[in-house]
Amino acid sequence: MNQSKQRFFIALVPPPDIEQQITEIQLYFVASYNSRGALNSPPHITLQPLFECLADDVPKLEESLKEFSANRLSIPVTLSGFAAFAPRVIYADVVKSPELLEIHKDLMSYMEANLGIVDRVSQTRAFVPHMTVAFRDLTKENFQAAWLEFAGRSLHFEFTASALTLLLHDGSRWNISKQFPLSA
Repeated sequence: MNQSKQRFFIALVPPPDIEQQITEIQLYFVASYNSRGALNSPPHITLQPLFECLADDVPKLEESLKEFSANRLSIPVTLSGFAAFAPRVIYADVVKSPELLEIHKDLMSYMEANLGIVDRVSQTRAFVPHMTVAFRDLTKENFQAAWLEFAGRSLHFEFTASALTLLLHDGSRWNISKQFPLSA
């Protein structure tokens, strides 16, 4: 039996052209504000925060996500401007569409009911969909300088998220493990 635990989270990942542009903003934060934490994963919108899963249970996890996704519609996503979780994180703001709020709520309920995976923190606070461009490794001084620069900056992207993405931590960074098409 493989009892080693693997770390995952579930997200929506933008198409390559938008991913590239968000990555360029993240690289700007590395160069200008010494914040490289956001580069530890592909640009994404987290739906189910970090959880652990025994290696033996990964096939069940994947099967469950496949079942969940099969009955769901693709999700229209709009990125609009920048926002922050002061004093550490700056992100591309994601419009809270009914579709996004619904899949987040449904996925969390499904994960709990089918796999016993619960994120207590998420249950106690409102869902704020976001795509991080500068991470918690931003110093308070750099946050203030960067926020002055980005608070009023415009950003607008629209895309359709057509899959749920399971990301796996390899010990140093997050990588796409598998994608589950939203196929309804």
